[in-house]
Amino acid sequence: MVAALSDLATRDERFELIGSVETGRALIKAAEEKSPSFDVAVVAWKLSDIDAGEVLIELQRRQLMPRVVIFSNDHDIGILKQCVRLGAQGYCYQFDDPCILFDTLLAVANGRICIPYIDVAKINETPLSCLTARELELLGVLADGWTNLQIATRTGISENTVKYHLKNLYDKLNVRNRAMAVALYASERRYNR
Repeated sequence: MVAALSDLATRDERFELIGSVETGRALIKAAEEKSPSFDVAVVAWKLSDIDAGEVLIELQRRQLMPRVVIFSNDHDIGILKQCVRLGAQGYCYQFDDPCILFDTLLAVANGRICIPYIDVAKINETPLSCLTARELELLGVLADGWTNLQIATRTGISENTVKYHLKNLYDKLNVRNRAMAVALYASERRYNR
């Protein structure tokens, strides 16, 4: 994929390809060194070491602000929302026509945000955003490894009531079990520190 994009970019006179890196950590290092400087970085969602969400978080943490276009092979709208929340200025799908990527790169290089259509009023909606404070608390103790009995004992409710609340929680999150709920919770927390 990198070779094909590099070939296309070198054939297009609007672009100057100054290099490529293999990992997210290498991109962060290149942004830190600013040598050679670059206007826009194209970052795959799935990298060999970390995903693009972690790259965006680390760039923000280090107060590095290169313009980033995410190039994803995953059509999950949740990933798109996550990238926008984390500061990506552009987003393209790998199955799109290459001209869409290049138009996106030009727009981002010129200071614009260029993403596929999404209802921006819902950009901050996540699976966890629909939960009440009590449900988030319950999810947190699940993530800490509490059993149903421990939850019941510490909250003063019956174990059957705990099971009832967990079923409602799983339904809201559209998951089937505790492990899936905890995995979703951990994933959301990782990107929303």
